[in-house]
Order: sequence, then C-alpha cells, then structure tokens
Amino acid sequence: MLSLIRRRLLYGLLLVLAVVVLDFFLLHLAPGSIVDTIAGASGGASPALIAELKREYGLNRPLYVQLASYIGQVARGNLGESYFYNRSVLSLIGSRLPATLLLVVSAQGWSMLLGTLMGVIAATRPRGLRSTVVGVVSMIGYATPAFWLGIMLLIVFAYLLPIFPTSGMMSIDSIGAPWLVQARDIAMHLVLPSFTLGFIYLAQYSRLARSSMIDSLQQDYIRTARSKGVSETKVVFKHALRNALLPVVTVGGLQFSQVIAGAVLVETVFNWPGMGQLAYAAVLRRDYSLVLGILLIAAVVVVVLNLLTDLAYYWLDPRIR
Repeated sequence: MLSLIRRRLLYGLLLVLAVVVLDFFLLHLAPGSIVDTIAGASGGASPALIAELKREYGLNRPLYVQLASYIGQVARGNLGESYFYNRSVLSLIGSRLPATLLLVVSAQGWSMLLGTLMGVIAATRPRGLRSTVVGVVSMIGYATPAFWLGIMLLIVFAYLLPIFPTSGMMSIDSIGAPWLVQARDIAMHLVLPSFTLGFIYLAQYSRLARSSMIDSLQQDYIRTARSKGVSETKVVFKHALRNALLPVVTVGGLQFSQVIAGAVLVETVFNWPGMGQLAYAAVLRRDYSLVLGILLIAAVVVVVLNLLTDLAYYWLDPRIR
C-alpha cells in the first residue's frame, strides 16, 4: 500500500509539473497580455507606460526566464498576486475552492450512486421495462446540454414554482444564523446546480453499471452462489456488484477533471461563488497569475482524486492486493 502511494505521488508530482509548464506556455503564447488589458481599460497608454508595465510584471524577460521564476515561486508555495483583485492568488483560490469542491463532490457523488443503482436494477431484467426506462433516461442525459438544463431548471423551479433559490450559495438572511439554518440554506442553493452538473454523468454511470453488472451476473461464481441457495439480493449486491463497481470507479476517477471543467459553466449560470466564476473572470481580464493558479490547483485536485480512485481499486479488488 505504501509503495503504491509513493509511486502514485511521484507520478502525480511529475504530472503537475508538466501541467504547469504546458499551461504557462499556452497562456503566454496566446494573443494579448495583462498590459493590453490595463491599457484598454484606461483608454490607451503611451509606449513608455507600456514598457514600464511590462517591466513591472516581468513580461520584458525571455519566456524561459519567466517560466523558471514562476516554477521557483510555486515550489515555495507562492502562486503570485492577482493584478485585478490586488490579493494573493492563494487566498483568492482558498476562498472559492470549498464552494467548487462542494458542488463537484455532491454532483459526482449522487450521480455515481444513483447511476450505479439504476444500472443494477436494469441489469437484473435486461430486456424488461426497467432497463428500457434506464436507457431512455441515459439518452436524455447524453443529449441535454448543461447550460440549457440549468436555464430550464431556473425557469421551472425558481420562477414558475419558486421552490429553490435562483443564484448564489447562501441567502443574506442566513448570515450569522445557527449552523443548522446555514446548512439547510446552502443545501437548498445546491440542489439545482448539483443536479445540472450531475445529470449528464448519471447517464454514463447507469449505462456503464448496467453493462458491467450483466457481465458479472453471467460469471461462474454467480452460478455457484445461486446453486448453493444464496438469496438473489445477496447474489446481486454482495457477489456481483463488487466486481461490477470496478469500471464505474475507474470512470468516476477519470471524470473528475471533466466535472471540474463543467463546473465553470454551471457556476456561471447559477452565480455559484466557486473557482469556475473566478476562472471565467480571470480569463476575460488576462489575469495570468490567477489563471495559472486556478489551473494548478485544479490539476492537484484531479491528481489527488485519482490517487483515491487507485486506493478504492485496491480495496475493492483482492487480486490487486
């Protein structure tokens, strides 16, 4: 176990370093810069002022020198300063990361659990009505754009039927209230964005779990368990499901990066105060330090979640141990 963790951590560090280098070059090779944004916001600038701004932000140095300087800062735990917010990048991300993690983990969690359960139910009667219903729901999930689903949910459940809040993470009335009131308020705000983000992946998990369960239920050890008189519920949920979960866990770990990317759009639609909104604003303003910091933290989160996926594999499959 320790050897596995050490090896995965080493691979993760190398991957994060590669992400930092690639993001740095792609961002600096793109048209425009912080200087152009500042000059445009002020209605123009003289060549002397532009040269001074480039010197202040270090853009007058060769690109490889800028990269070496940035990697050195990251190694010391310094992600730089945001020119627009006039705050350290680390503090900005620290204030937004919990909201994004709450949204991503909740969406991934309920979609994986419900999708797996739907797949198991469909696999027990692969040609029955339940399997057909799961297939229809999956097709709808594949075909529904996240932004359209979010807007429709806002129209139905926030305007026509005002059940859930329209935007934000917490109401003003809940600030300073007891923690139970705040938790309920956050949960109500979380329902629509979490459903919007997780519905697409619900379709994938249900179809994957269905096909994996059908394969597991046809194995010899399942026939042996049934011949011993083991109840069908125990056969399905104890013997077959554990092996059928392996592909679902694998895809779940790989999809965390896609869920984080999808959170950018969902947070924009629902005005959710997470990293997605922060990244959108940073890209528009060409806030290089902030964009690079967000991409770095996102890469670290994905690496850590993939490590947890490997450990889940180790726990689920005795053959790996």
